[in-house]
Amino acid sequence: MSTKTSDPANAGQIRETRLADALSERYLAYAMSTIMSRSLPDVRDGLKPVHRRLLYAMRQLKLDPAQGFKKCARVVGDVIGKYHPHGDQSVYDALVRLAQDFAVRYPLVDGQGNFGNIDGDNAAAMRYTEARMTAVAAALMNGLDEDAVDFRPTYDGEDHEPIVMPAAFPNLLANGAAGIAVGMATNIPPHNVGELCAGLIKLIDNPDTSIAELVRCVPGPDFPTGGVLVEPRENILEAYATGRGSFRLRAKWEVEKLSHGLFQVVVTEIPYQVQKAKLVERIADLMVLKKLPLLADVRDESTDLIRLVFEPRTRAVEPEHLMEMLFKNTELEIRFGLNMNVLDGDNTPRVMNLREVLRAFLAHRQDVLIRRSNHRLAKINHRLEVLDGYLVAYLNLDEVIRIIRFEDEPKVSLMTTFNLTEVQADAILNMRLRSLRKLEEMEIKNEHAKLTEEKEGLEALLASETLRWEKIRDEVEEMREKFGKKTALGKRRTEIGDAPEEIEVPLEALIEREPIMVICSKMGWIRALKGHTADTSDLKFKDGDEGRFALKAFTTDKLLIMSTEGRCYTMSCDKLPGGRGHGEPIRLTIDLPQEHDIVAMVIHKPGRNLLVASSAGRGFQVAEADVVAQTKNGKQILNLGKDEEAKICLPVDQDHVAVLGENRKLLIYPVAEVPEMTRGRGVILQKYRQGGLADLILFNLEEGLSWTMGGSEGRTRTVTELDEWIGKRAGAGRMPPTGFPRSNKFE
Repeated sequence: MSTKTSDPANAGQIRETRLADALSERYLAYAMSTIMSRSLPDVRDGLKPVHRRLLYAMRQLKLDPAQGFKKCARVVGDVIGKYHPHGDQSVYDALVRLAQDFAVRYPLVDGQGNFGNIDGDNAAAMRYTEARMTAVAAALMNGLDEDAVDFRPTYDGEDHEPIVMPAAFPNLLANGAAGIAVGMATNIPPHNVGELCAGLIKLIDNPDTSIAELVRCVPGPDFPTGGVLVEPRENILEAYATGRGSFRLRAKWEVEKLSHGLFQVVVTEIPYQVQKAKLVERIADLMVLKKLPLLADVRDESTDLIRLVFEPRTRAVEPEHLMEMLFKNTELEIRFGLNMNVLDGDNTPRVMNLREVLRAFLAHRQDVLIRRSNHRLAKINHRLEVLDGYLVAYLNLDEVIRIIRFEDEPKVSLMTTFNLTEVQADAILNMRLRSLRKLEEMEIKNEHAKLTEEKEGLEALLASETLRWEKIRDEVEEMREKFGKKTALGKRRTEIGDAPEEIEVPLEALIEREPIMVICSKMGWIRALKGHTADTSDLKFKDGDEGRFALKAFTTDKLLIMSTEGRCYTMSCDKLPGGRGHGEPIRLTIDLPQEHDIVAMVIHKPGRNLLVASSAGRGFQVAEADVVAQTKNGKQILNLGKDEEAKICLPVDQDHVAVLGENRKLLIYPVAEVPEMTRGRGVILQKYRQGGLADLILFNLEEGLSWTMGGSEGRTRTVTELDEWIGKRAGAGRMPPTGFPRSNKFE
């Protein structure tokens, strides 16, 4: 493969090269161009080339803070025509962002007109908007005319532009930066200038200041939209120490009390770079999808101040639960990444920590101070030279006039006669006649004395590093006074909060608590009636079906269902079908095999135990928490032998158990004798030679053992003298008391 060389000296020549090498060379050139000329900011002024060129063009147009505005189209035209050969829209977008007080912590452009809003609306066209620089931008360029930085030719070679700004303002950390380059990226949050100045002063006083001490001065980012920083302090320290990390940022909210015990939650500050309109739209969509069950309504009542109103579904909802749910599901809580990947003073991209960034800024200020001092010293020396010539002229005024009037070469004659330099001779020849006043001599001498004093001060400054750091410290103090926390612009906006504790939102909070009656028929049709109905005799069922279970519950409860195969299923009461009609088959919700039936239904109560038993007379206690199933397949609890089935599932809320065998033997013993297990066959509850378990109930010994008598009246008999039947677990038992039902059942 061959390619033409790009070297002008070898134009027209062809050299052989591998395609891979040619592609690598060009891709590397593109990558470096993207990194250095587009995406990564300079650590010294915190600006990317487009921002630097924008500000410089505005300075050339004399758009100072004290001057009037000019059309943004004029600014953009100068930028793309002289300095930045890119699309006008991209340049205008960069200008707009520098003017948005919700996007930039310390705006560099003072905009007039529609520059967009926090809802995400775009700015007006550049022909309608006007702009000028802010005081912050002026501080960034202070000293530009004093040889503070180097200049380079523009892209077409017709003009010059600064390589970097003098940067009397720590713009990199103050306003932050974001960009994606080839193979690397940067993301720096904005910070408070007052805190940055405190860190700079500490670093000037002690160059070996640790990052932990600097973090005490700079506790965290300060976003223009406020919010609450809830990242743990150790994580913040780690992020600043490595230059990589993230910060957890939440919206700021408060509770407003209403009448009748009602309330609403009002959000007054939202996280950085979150568009308010899209946030509200997202919340509304989640409400439609029923992903925010605690929220009834959301309203945007914002003016120039943010005010988002959230109405809870009921007054029983805790504000903390409501906000925790919103934080987890919406952008009311974000994580803002930190990646301090910047170009250092040698234009090398690398990740810096907090101390390195501050040191780089101070080193730049040192270079700027030396260059400005040398520039000023050169100006003073030149002026002193001129003033010395003026004094010679005043002392020999008549002779000077004669030489100028009559000599053919007055410049040479002046230099020869009075031993003047060429600069001094030119200054005398260019002197105006009105400068020959008598008082002018005194003014020259006074100016000479002042400049001499200033010169001595500058020479001392350049000779002493200590004096230079004192000067820089004074400049930092002046900047803190101008943009610090005592000013409206410099007041901290983002609140530093504590790391929040994890709040578990209970199920009861997500579901409105309402009383219901759970009805399940013999054929397995289930439904939920509103309210607690005492009489269920008038309920209608399908032909050939009848009622079996009727339980009082609430919509926040869980329903535990035990099948004959010893498997326990769980259903949420709020998801039960309504009371109209006959309900729905329970097998549509849980995977209950057709060959198995329901043994028992229990309303789940945390902390309680269940007693489960098989037809073989084996059983155990199990905690209800171990019974709750997370899937529709249920959870196997009671293991069964051949020809066995689960028969009993009762809540343990009494102190004794009465076991009745198919051999019509009754045995009573304390419930405590039945061990607690999580799963298994269990222990022997009653010993049988033949047959198995007929029935089992739990009762309080003091109240006596009761059973239902036969007949239409439905009378109940209670026996309190039970010593004859009380024994040890796994005993055989004795015949029940006289009059016990022939059905061999307690009910």
